[in-house]
Amino acid sequence: MALEKTWRWFGEKDPIKLDDLRQMGVEGVVTALHHIPNGEVWPVDEIMKVKNSIEQKGMRWSVVESLPVSEGIKICSDDRGRLIRNYQQSVRNLGQCGIDTICYNFMPVLDWARTNLHFRLNSGGESMYFDFPTFVAFDVFILKRPNAASDYSAELVDNAKRIYERMSESEAEELAYNIIVVTQGFIDGVIDGSVSDPKGKFLEFIDRYRNIGKAELRANLKAFLDDVIPVAEEAGVKLAIHPDDPPFPILGLPRIIGQLSDYEWLFQANGSSSNGITFCAGSLSARKENDLIEIIEKTRDRIHFVHLRNTQLLEDGSFYESGHLSGSQNMMKIMFALLGEQKRRIEMGRSDYKMPVRPDHGIKILDDYNHAYNPGYPLIGRLKGLAELNGLMSGIEFMLLKERT
Repeated sequence: MALEKTWRWFGEKDPIKLDDLRQMGVEGVVTALHHIPNGEVWPVDEIMKVKNSIEQKGMRWSVVESLPVSEGIKICSDDRGRLIRNYQQSVRNLGQCGIDTICYNFMPVLDWARTNLHFRLNSGGESMYFDFPTFVAFDVFILKRPNAASDYSAELVDNAKRIYERMSESEAEELAYNIIVVTQGFIDGVIDGSVSDPKGKFLEFIDRYRNIGKAELRANLKAFLDDVIPVAEEAGVKLAIHPDDPPFPILGLPRIIGQLSDYEWLFQANGSSSNGITFCAGSLSARKENDLIEIIEKTRDRIHFVHLRNTQLLEDGSFYESGHLSGSQNMMKIMFALLGEQKRRIEMGRSDYKMPVRPDHGIKILDDYNHAYNPGYPLIGRLKGLAELNGLMSGIEFMLLKERT
């Protein structure tokens, strides 16, 4: 019984179709109602349209990724009450439709950050790269966030300044546009391409957190959990928070889900089994002190969803996405630990043993260059990752079975 093989699908506008997923051996689809504005209720009829279209192709809607948590909830704005009620109703509606897992995040303003969306690997494929000094150049000299330089060492700022001075004006604008709009617009980002002044609007969103540090954001997350988890329990739904990407503070914003101590706090904040996590190997691996096997062992009861990919860490805190098997992490050990947890759940009689897993991101290769896929989500690169992970699962399962016979 391998982990359930899933795939992130961006709906009817996705150039990758459900028929394609069925051909690839995908068992479960990970998707969302991308056409419903953030903060609004997901109606039952809209949920069922997507669910039925997936089931007609012989798959199931395994995980919602994501039901966005509005900025008003994260900062506790005056509109929080309405936003929470809408979120609660969406959870009820999803449960009514038989969809039992919701992946969400509590990252302020920016879901994920990369400085190069076309990083060329030695193989010739394209990956995504977070170059720390270049990001500092964006923050300090392009975005010009007030007092940004004080968040970094003098050496790092000097390095960033040299990088910025080598940029043309168009290169600086492209970097800003990629960070603020391109990587965010297709995944419920707060700013899309319709905004005339993305940098100005971005600074406005950042400024809303000027009085919110780690403790305050944690308190706001706990308030969200206390309001939503009881509804999720009644609806038969599990929430799975995604770790911050990267899992350390950026842009002066607090990041509160990025290491084991954060998960320990999360489970203490709300003890329900419906308050769980999305174990994302790629995001967590970008913090070099994270021991991913230890995180699996300490959070195993609450892992409701799994993202697998690898990163290559560099000495200055930079990293690039290196594929699914190769990189700074030992994917065999990670998969062994996850399959061990699945075996434990089956032996305990738990119903949540499927532990949906998806190949997270992918390297652009071959015919991927001829299509306008979302950043990080090429067809062939992810299919390669799915095949690699499936082969790894099969091999480890054979070893485990051999040990028992």
